[in-house]
Amino acid sequence: MSDTFVVDASIGIKLFLAEQYADEVADLFHSDALLLVPDLFHIECTNILWKRVTRGLYPLQSAKDNLADLYAMRLPTTPTAELMARALELATTYGTTAYDACYLVLAEMHSVPLLTADTALHTAVIGSPIQALTIPEYLAAGIASR
Repeated sequence: MSDTFVVDASIGIKLFLAEQYADEVADLFHSDALLLVPDLFHIECTNILWKRVTRGLYPLQSAKDNLADLYAMRLPTTPTAELMARALELATTYGTTAYDACYLVLAEMHSVPLLTADTALHTAVIGSPIQALTIPEYLAAGIASR
């Protein structure tokens, strides 16, 4: 069976923006790994692109094309309505936003790691039962080469 991960928007957006580890993220998304997301993943990616477009750093048409590509991936998506009660608990416990806690709940529900480039989120759950990995940790664990 392939590897399964929850990925957050800080990871997903690397498919489209020239950021550190963009190539590694592209490899992950094009592998046979199962990548799970809460439904807010899509609007968070949209918001990141919107910020770039409104600051004149990214063309609107490219952002639209990126979102179409993201939608076409048909990532298995869980409604946040199913996550919100536990997200409140985890957000309170770990000092994260409720948005970030939705990713944590999904990782907890499926007993899989969360891949994130969000340093604050990663740091918040160190030592907890929820495993969060940065891309360097993911690469160092050799998961990418399986």
